[in-house]
Amino acid sequence: MTRWAAVLAAVSAVVFIVVLVAVLTHAEWLATIDAAILDPLHRYGLDHRGWVRGWTIFCDVFHPGVLRVVGGICIVVALLRRRFRVALFLTLSVELSGLLVTVLKNAVRRPRPSFDLAYEPSWSFPSGHALGDMAAVLALTVVAWELLGHRRRTPVIVAGAVIVIGIGVGRVVLNVHNPSDVLAGWALGYLWVLGCLPVLRRRTVTRPVDPGAETPAALGTAP
Repeated sequence: MTRWAAVLAAVSAVVFIVVLVAVLTHAEWLATIDAAILDPLHRYGLDHRGWVRGWTIFCDVFHPGVLRVVGGICIVVALLRRRFRVALFLTLSVELSGLLVTVLKNAVRRPRPSFDLAYEPSWSFPSGHALGDMAAVLALTVVAWELLGHRRRTPVIVAGAVIVIGIGVGRVVLNVHNPSDVLAGWALGYLWVLGCLPVLRRRTVTRPVDPGAETPAALGTAP
């Protein structure tokens, strides 16, 4: 793990824990911050349905389920090429992120902020879109990194950032998530992929050297 990855992991862990504790304890400061961001967006959305429709389409196009389909195709390709570590990594990081979201939502059971602009039947914390897209974009980028080449890496990073940030903004704009839900989703999505990374690493087994086998018994008797 690089230094920056470790720092970001530490920050993500702190953010997720702080938000989780605040949600579970119904912290007033978190509710105030969430409401200060949601209320003006809610009023704007009620008066501008085209704005709402555009963000709804964006969130549907980049739904985590869509990215999991992409991940599933990559898993099949990896298996056909006998890249079993890659297939396992994508299965854990991309496909199972949905299970993580479901477990947390049912454990925390935080209500959605509003149903006036869009309807979502599940609980609010964490944002499944934010977590799922963060996990999928990061994992797919990691797998494709060596294949991209230096010239293609920057556009891919920019496109991934637009998807991840855009999906988080969209969920808040549509008032189906609190900003804190999205922030927690981003943080946990990053940590989830980071925790799956060791699957890609090859363990090098070093056999102990037998001094008797490496050192000739007498001069001129080496094989």
